[in-house]
Amino acid sequence: MRLSQLVLQNFRSYAETELTLQPGPNVLLGYNGVGKTNIAEAVGYLASLSSHRVTHDAPLIRHGQSQAIIRAQAHRGRREALVEVEINPGKSNRARINRGSPVRASQALGILRTVLFAPEDLELLKGSPGVRRRLLDTLAVQLHPALGQLSQEYGKVLRQRNALLKSIRHQGFTPTHESTLEVWDTQLAQVGGRLLRARLDVLGALRPHLSQAYQDLSHSVRTARIRYLSSLTGHDADSEEPADAQSADSERDFSPLEEATTEELIDQLHTALHSVRRRERERGITLIGPHRDDVYFSLDSTPVKGYASQGETWSFALGLRLASYRVMIDDDPEPGAEPILILDDVFAELDARRRRRLADLATGAEQLIVTAAVDDDVPHNLLSNAYRVESVNQVSRTIPTEPGQWCDE
Repeated sequence: MRLSQLVLQNFRSYAETELTLQPGPNVLLGYNGVGKTNIAEAVGYLASLSSHRVTHDAPLIRHGQSQAIIRAQAHRGRREALVEVEINPGKSNRARINRGSPVRASQALGILRTVLFAPEDLELLKGSPGVRRRLLDTLAVQLHPALGQLSQEYGKVLRQRNALLKSIRHQGFTPTHESTLEVWDTQLAQVGGRLLRARLDVLGALRPHLSQAYQDLSHSVRTARIRYLSSLTGHDADSEEPADAQSADSERDFSPLEEATTEELIDQLHTALHSVRRRERERGITLIGPHRDDVYFSLDSTPVKGYASQGETWSFALGLRLASYRVMIDDDPEPGAEPILILDDVFAELDARRRRRLADLATGAEQLIVTAAVDDDVPHNLLSNAYRVESVNQVSRTIPTEPGQWCDE
């Protein structure tokens, strides 16, 4: 999978730019703040309709403008498509495929797949549970585009249910509230059970690849492990780690929910909502559901968060992305279907050993996009196709370099 052309209009710092991309490595070089990451972000947005940097679309629009456009010529094996996404904050985003009529942006999902490595990935290990939930949800949507609507539907139902609980807390509970709450319980359980099943499927696919990817990057004797922590099984969203975190039993990696069917998860979630109803009325929020879940990472039996070294943490974060890449290849092993790899300012964060290993693993990708502030940070075998990125009066532009220019230095 690759892009041959990328056009940005009023996206972040770009008024308008057109970039020709080649198979294999494509490197964007420039000082910090000139707009390199904005290009990486745009490519990632085409694949997932979300940014790895912000949770809302408004910051993606160039200052003073009301709309941004990302357009790309995408190639997947022998197939190709021209895909365009219009980003309209406060309104529905739209897409055009092969210059057709505007459609819902979600219909562009599945045309392009990407895996993006960025310094923000450390938040997967150090940040809030929402960052880790988003990891699973974003990968699930790339594997099964219809799940994008499911996540949005869950958020909508959750907001409605929380509004009702907040009203009950302030105004008191009445028989009318009971029947209305039951309606929202049923809807939340239906959508939440399906969302939970999708996350568990993704986590199960990631697990073996994460262990191998961590070994490939670190050559460590320690095993990278991943476990889903669900509010259905008593996980407290405010807890830093599960009560049995120090257990070395490998079977602990598996949540008891992983073998449950979707219908069983729906039933369990519905029952759990009933069991905490009194507490929810007192607090005015929904206490059970996928929005309260987390993902727990460890090296052998030791939590990564708070215990792993900086190098181990980086290797684990990169391992998660590399595992995602391999999961996508397993899902569609057709030649030319592997996702685009994006390394956004990652090499500068790594020591020389990890830099070499990551470069060795990345060079096999059909298309690789790398951003870096200093060309010395990028292994020279990746510098065959490079662009300079500059900013003039806060507007970014890209300038092709001569072929091989950076390889000879």
